[in-house]
Amino acid sequence: MIIKVFKDKLSLAGAAAEQAGAIIRNAISEKGVARIIVATGASQFEFLDALAKAPDIDWRRVEMFHLDEYIGLPISHPASFRNYLLNRLINKVGILRYYFLDGEADPASVAREVGNFLSAATVDVAFVGIGENGHLAFNDPPADFDTEEPYLVVQLDEACRRQQLGEGWFASIEEVPGRAISMSVRQILKSREIICVVPDKRKAKAVAACFEGEISPRAPASILRTHERTTVYLDQDSAALLTPASSVSRL
Repeated sequence: MIIKVFKDKLSLAGAAAEQAGAIIRNAISEKGVARIIVATGASQFEFLDALAKAPDIDWRRVEMFHLDEYIGLPISHPASFRNYLLNRLINKVGILRYYFLDGEADPASVAREVGNFLSAATVDVAFVGIGENGHLAFNDPPADFDTEEPYLVVQLDEACRRQQLGEGWFASIEEVPGRAISMSVRQILKSREIICVVPDKRKAKAVAACFEGEISPRAPASILRTHERTTVYLDQDSAALLTPASSVSRL
């Protein structure tokens, strides 16, 4: 795993998008198609904006999956990750092949059906973030590091739900759904490459726990350290609690 630290979230986003664009273009050149997993949330705003502007990507040759979706939330809701992806990437670049997790349908059936499409071939790159509680996708601590199921139906813990409230997606904690469909940890790790985008001071504690603490289900994103082709993009705020001796590139 490689950790890179940038002065701010805009320079972080630009560098991450440059690497992401290269991976997508190379996959299309080699295989005729690129398969990607896309994260959502406030921490991904700048990255997805930069990626949408990346040059020379034939988005018609991209197959897109997303990490998670709330159960019971309509696509019209501002917090819906389907809504988010349509507005922030799909409609901007013209992706034609995308596989949505329908939070309004039967969760187990959705997890199984989309999981079958996802696991049919290798994913070229997964874009992920880290939650304030260290979660990876919606795998809150203690995360299941063992299941091979592509998607799971999960309960969201209090810290995760409060993060969603704090980011402004909901008016009250009571409105935040208690369950979601989430890509499993093992499925994320099956991606050929992983780009982890984590800006902002509010993520600093989770960054330190996941990248300097024990690799443990109690710090779900710590598992990324076992993946040889993971690149983590931090800004100075999110990297603030890393020890000076950490083997990171400060750019």
